[in-house]
Amino acid sequence: QVQLVESGGGLVQAGGSLRLSCAASGRSFRSGAMAWFRQAPGKEREFVTSIRRSGGMTYYTDSVKGRFTISRDNAKNTVYLQMNSLKPEDTAVYYCAANDFGLLATTPVSYDYWGQGTQVTVSS
Repeated sequence: QVQLVESGGGLVQAGGSLRLSCAASGRSFRSGAMAWFRQAPGKEREFVTSIRRSGGMTYYTDSVKGRFTISRDNAKNTVYLQMNSLKPEDTAVYYCAANDFGLLATTPVSYDYWGQGTQVTVSS
């Protein structure tokens, strides 16, 4: 009933920037919280950041604080991830996720809807 589609991934040099977008669609879609996760080869999927519908409450994992910014445009049903000062260790497939109840959880099981992922590669 809900589809999430990520875009904006690509190849960038260390220190560069990228902005990811996640467009949501579906009948009467209303997400309480949206989040970004990432998964690198050989590693488990890890939490990156999340945001509530109001946009005023956000949470970031320590490794991206000060470099990444999450935001959302409710009129467009879209969430964004601005990534600055990128490092090679940021290389991963990035996934958009959403839930209906607004809990800013950090575990994958707390989110009901997922996108297909977009590849981000950061070179030295």
